[in-house]
Amino acid sequence: MADSRTPKANDGLGSASPAPAVTRAAAVLESLAASATGRLTLSDLARDLGIPKSSTSNLLLALEEARLISRQGAEYTLGRKLVELGAAYLSRLDEVQEFYRFCEQAPTLSGETVRIAMLDGTNVIYLARYEGHPAVRLTSNIGDKMPVSLCAVGKALIARLHDHDVDAMFPDDAELPVLTPKSLRTGAELKAQLEQIREQGYAFEDEESTTGVVCLAVTVPTRGAHGPSLGLSVTALKATYSQEQGAQMVKELNELARSLGNPMG
Repeated sequence: MADSRTPKANDGLGSASPAPAVTRAAAVLESLAASATGRLTLSDLARDLGIPKSSTSNLLLALEEARLISRQGAEYTLGRKLVELGAAYLSRLDEVQEFYRFCEQAPTLSGETVRIAMLDGTNVIYLARYEGHPAVRLTSNIGDKMPVSLCAVGKALIARLHDHDVDAMFPDDAELPVLTPKSLRTGAELKAQLEQIREQGYAFEDEESTTGVVCLAVTVPTRGAHGPSLGLSVTALKATYSQEQGAQMVKELNELARSLGNPMG
């Protein structure tokens, strides 16, 4: 079977690290997470890491014993232990717990699909997802990554960066990932939207990641100098979406954002 993954140049991975084995173990987990099938062989992983199969085999054995990966025949997958660790991480984020409490009580958001996400370079990672009724299920789940240019919450988060930082991340001629005919295609198109987002105080995604789905998003005031860069988004079906509904969604998202950013306020 052909390998459709992007080739990596990881020769000597971990050689400059104070703990090369840990660096390589992390690279194994990242490779498995990035795999289209979620399954990779010893040969695949050795090639990704740029180290001999014998060294890779020892590393995989240690990860398997720790339940961080699982072996299925000749292939390896991520292990269930990672779910436990992820759940423990999320359970200690006060923002996530408050997110769920607020969504359950909010007049409009309680019936919608709402998510909280964290900026991670040029992507966002979804930390929690509240599902109203009926839930919009054609969107990202907890733990998923999404390029910032394809989602309202990503655009909202980078809109609060300095222009020179955005320019470094997205030159005007940068080619952006495309999922639908409405996806933004260049860095210049993205930066033009950022100006509007800053003016209106929220981001809007119009079928740019999923056909038939729209999304609105706001950012959470940063808690402390080193607090995570968090954003909130709500998803709706375009066929039933109205500007009045959007205005109410943004109002409640901003209330939630203030609650998360300043819990004593």
